[in-house]
Amino acid sequence: MTQTVDCIVLGAGFVGLGAALALQARGRSVVIVEKHGAAARETSLGNTGIVQSEAVYPYTFPRGVADIVRAALNRDSRAHIRHAALPGMASALWRYWQASAPGPRARSGVALRALVAQAVVEHRRVAAEAGAGALLREGGWIKAFRSSHGQERGLAEAEETRPFGVPFTALDRAALLALEPSLGQAAIGGVHFTDPLTTPDPAALGAAYLALFVSRGGAIVEADALRLENAGGRWRVMAPSGLVEGREAVVALGPWSDALARKFGYQLPFFVKRGYHMHYAPSGGALTRPVLDYERGYVVTPMARGLRLTTGAEFARPEDAPSPAHLDRLEPFAREIYPLGERLDAAPWLGRRPCLPDMLPVIGEAPRHKGLWFDFAHQHLGLTLGPISGRLLAEVMTGAEPFTDPAPYAMTRFA
Repeated sequence: MTQTVDCIVLGAGFVGLGAALALQARGRSVVIVEKHGAAARETSLGNTGIVQSEAVYPYTFPRGVADIVRAALNRDSRAHIRHAALPGMASALWRYWQASAPGPRARSGVALRALVAQAVVEHRRVAAEAGAGALLREGGWIKAFRSSHGQERGLAEAEETRPFGVPFTALDRAALLALEPSLGQAAIGGVHFTDPLTTPDPAALGAAYLALFVSRGGAIVEADALRLENAGGRWRVMAPSGLVEGREAVVALGPWSDALARKFGYQLPFFVKRGYHMHYAPSGGALTRPVLDYERGYVVTPMARGLRLTTGAEFARPEDAPSPAHLDRLEPFAREIYPLGERLDAAPWLGRRPCLPDMLPVIGEAPRHKGLWFDFAHQHLGLTLGPISGRLLAEVMTGAEPFTDPAPYAMTRFA
């Protein structure tokens, strides 16, 4: 049996869901191909739950020699290095270091702001249509500081976003406790970003977006998306249920997107930042919004399952065995600030963040393959950017006027 549609979307994370819904809203028939047959089961499941409308500047590679050495020796808790992975990542990390210089960083900030500035509006719209508005919370999130040096640096970073219209409030210890009374003495102040939305259950939000897609005539097919082929100008994936065929295909496979791009001859400086999370029972208090420990580099978010501690970046090969080292290192710091009780998960959850050196996604058509489109490499912002990058992609694919210039996200920038 052959299922024929206008477009096949490969991947059912927030990025794939965003593309599928946006194309569907513009009159395209769409099938999502996903190996799990469900939404938000990989990287989209394990995030901090923040729609980061304040995220102007991307996470950058350390620039100073001392900072690089400290990170390489695993003395910076914001990252963890699996040294055996470094030879295979060296070229991409070198380009990441270059892209973290002030000039390229500023250009990435302008391009990223064009997307994140619309992220909250787009999520609100999709969530309302999906009947999932209750899964998006007001109240923003907090960046907490442990020291005067950290506070000075963190406030300076916040000030950099002011020209882009990002609202925030500086907090002393009293103001911080007024918002989050359960924070411990190690937190001396912070910055409250007031506009972002948060979700207590990313998986439920993804399921609601998928249900909206299905209710509008879409279908999700369980199959290996890496089996995508082109035959006679049509894009095809063989599934256990039969052949899925479309005039166009969108690659939105997150950390697995590069493997498919390479299958068709596209070489990108792609790499993965891995990350872990663990849930904890609240102890002696609770949180009402996510709080970042700025100087230690992890976030604790109140989730439906408990308090979720999400680590910073682990630099490792995508399929390296999970390691508890990063989470185990961070947990004692977290207990100084947050009301963490016992662990609720049998083992840390592992996710993979798909990255390019400039920390911008690829959104656009493959240069040498008509009808093949890319929508991936959203780094730490897959939840944030899924619906809005899907809108931009759909506008370009259908010939509509794009809400922002798509040129900064073209894959040809790495030619």
